[in-house]
Amino acid sequence: MDFTTADLPDGRIFVAGTFREGRGPQIESRFPADDSLNRVMREAGPEDLDESVSAAQKAAADPAWRDLLPHRRADYLYRISQGITANADRIAYIQSRDTGKTFRETHALAMSAASTFRYFAAALETMEEAITPSRGPWMTLSRYEPLGVVAAITPWNSPIASDAQKVAPALAAGNAVILKPATWSPLVGLEFARIVAESGLPAGLLSVLPGGGQTIGDRLVSHPAIGRISFTGGTKVGHAIASKAAERLVPVSLELGGKSPTIVFPDADIDQALAGILYGMFSSSGQSCIAGSRLFIHRSIYNEFLTRLVSATKALKVGHPFDPDTQVAPLIHPAHVANVARWVDIARAEGGRILAGGMAPDGEAYKGGYYYLPTIIDGVDNTATICREEVFGPVLVAMPFDDENDVIAMSNDNQYGLACGVWSRDLGRAMAVGKAITAGTVWINTYKQFSISTPFGADKESGIGREKGLEGLRAYMRQKSYYISDPGVKIPWALSALGASS
Repeated sequence: MDFTTADLPDGRIFVAGTFREGRGPQIESRFPADDSLNRVMREAGPEDLDESVSAAQKAAADPAWRDLLPHRRADYLYRISQGITANADRIAYIQSRDTGKTFRETHALAMSAASTFRYFAAALETMEEAITPSRGPWMTLSRYEPLGVVAAITPWNSPIASDAQKVAPALAAGNAVILKPATWSPLVGLEFARIVAESGLPAGLLSVLPGGGQTIGDRLVSHPAIGRISFTGGTKVGHAIASKAAERLVPVSLELGGKSPTIVFPDADIDQALAGILYGMFSSSGQSCIAGSRLFIHRSIYNEFLTRLVSATKALKVGHPFDPDTQVAPLIHPAHVANVARWVDIARAEGGRILAGGMAPDGEAYKGGYYYLPTIIDGVDNTATICREEVFGPVLVAMPFDDENDVIAMSNDNQYGLACGVWSRDLGRAMAVGKAITAGTVWINTYKQFSISTPFGADKESGIGREKGLEGLRAYMRQKSYYISDPGVKIPWALSALGASS
């Protein structure tokens, strides 16, 4: 690989088009593979936020941006897409150093971000507003206009893709954006800021302010100039953001936690189901909100299927992010490793059997790194803590089921409603089961596949609102209706009064 730590962003935050040192507390970015230091930097402070929001208000209200025709806004998005594509290897290197994800995955995330900007640019080229059916002597129009300044708060597990999913539609809609990356992965967003700046986007339309929730997040979501909040992260924080947004009647979208069920029927393509479950659970080292972390296997095939799954899980390659053979890389942070281990210990205490993993790997290759082995647990029922709480790590719990009604009831008996996987050759049954389960996304005979053109969202404690697709673009706009009277039409209610007074 041609990159070194000298290629990492220097740690300056991006305030209204200018890179400078933040005025908040000092933070560190460390490489999860060996705990080596990436960068020491200062996160954004309240003064940085206030300055960014003030500049964003001016930039959003500037006629040069506010009145720019949609296909001209698209030009900026195309350039950003091209910049991400041209720098994909560099972005992937930075994100792997920042998060510990495999280079293969971070490169795919960078290309996904480029596709996101390209999609919303194309949407601007073809976006239509509506002349609605008239119910009187007037023309009625439905138009969409920018909200102004929006807040985008992204998680540490897939920064560049999450950044794009929020920033691209927000800019496409004509807004200015304050992007707050997580403190555990601050560098990717700063590289993204460099690419956006080089696209020629007018200063002030994007600021990138890494910072903690108490330092910058609370102030951002409470700021009176913020017209919309988009947040991806933990459910507890999502509740707090929703409460603050409700106080100001500000629209919000929240993509939160998950405890997604994956269901295997006896008629499934077993090899395909095994591959999909391994990928859906253990890719990204399980640090994925849509991970299929509750596995329901029909009782008639339970033992045979689980035996093969355990064997395959133990064969997964746990290793360095830059090793092309690595399938399971380190976790993001030592505190997160400790939290994952705590959930596994709770499962043990509740009678769970550890069939694979359940510990950090031994060996010189893992020394200093934040590793945890891919883990499979059974011997508990759907009421166990490990089946209720999001672990956000490489931990899968397996349970048998007897029939469709049984598995639907267990799948829905959970606070979350993010995703679901169904494995069966009977597509009619798979569709019926998918319909009966409360989830924002249902995968049938596949898992963890995405399209920027297809809306993504959740139900219950997993969040509200939708991202991606045209709905994701409209979410960053306010709809406004216009009534234009036909020439010469009088308002009859006032005619007599006008005649009497004239």
